[in-house]
Amino acid sequence: MNAAYQKLCARLMMAGVPDARFDAAQLYTFVTGRDHRLDDGPNAEEASRLQVLAERRAGREPLQYLLGEWDFLDFTLKVGRGVLCPRADSEVVCETAIELLKDSEAPVVYDLCAGTGCLGLGIARAVPGAKVTCVELSHDAWPYLTANVAALGGKNTKAERGDVTTYYSIMEEPADLIISNPPYLTAKEMRSLMPETAKEPAMALDGGADGLDFYRLLLRQYKDVVRPGGWMVLEIGYTQAEDVLVMGRAAGWQDGFCRQDAGGNDRVVFFRKPLENPV
Repeated sequence: MNAAYQKLCARLMMAGVPDARFDAAQLYTFVTGRDHRLDDGPNAEEASRLQVLAERRAGREPLQYLLGEWDFLDFTLKVGRGVLCPRADSEVVCETAIELLKDSEAPVVYDLCAGTGCLGLGIARAVPGAKVTCVELSHDAWPYLTANVAALGGKNTKAERGDVTTYYSIMEEPADLIISNPPYLTAKEMRSLMPETAKEPAMALDGGADGLDFYRLLLRQYKDVVRPGGWMVLEIGYTQAEDVLVMGRAAGWQDGFCRQDAGGNDRVVFFRKPLENPV
């Protein structure tokens, strides 16, 4: 039995860490490069590093931040303090956009509130001809976005500093698709965050009093910069589908649909901009 791993599990369980055994296994392999199930235990240097990481995780710092990277779809992103952790729930958002672009040869795509760039990079990798711009305002998130774009993006993928409240006025060319995981938590939800989420950047989470501030902005202000027949693809909170669908139709978008994530929760809403001369 690996006593060091068992001790690590006990420390995380005592701190109330969800899925403590999984996290302990990840940290053990991260530090030692070995599987705890096949290992007698860490050496002194490894044990010291494990102790430091155990205390940070017991303080409910996200596991993603401790590891410095996290998988999304079929690739691995750099991640750390100051950027929103990529989540499996968001994969269906990216997959939806990829399906919408499957017949497009060279679509112009903007990933707004890009964070790590997971959504935009997922599109760039699956749609080789896509021209993808990942837009992010946060100074803290910027190093992760630029590192991920450099490592994972192709020649037609770039990161750009920009404020989504005004970026539509300076876009270089119209979009075939805009994708975004905007801040969408309500003021009430911001006051009762899980400990790990509370350590992620508030500017990537806080969607205003009702959580819908950024949807109002995106659906109204960005409609004119999407080409006729183009798409708006938005991640949502699991209770927000009806509100966002109503909002989009009121703003003049059509073909509003909602898809669920792997957990069965409403997760993505997408709209199409009407054609100028529909047949």
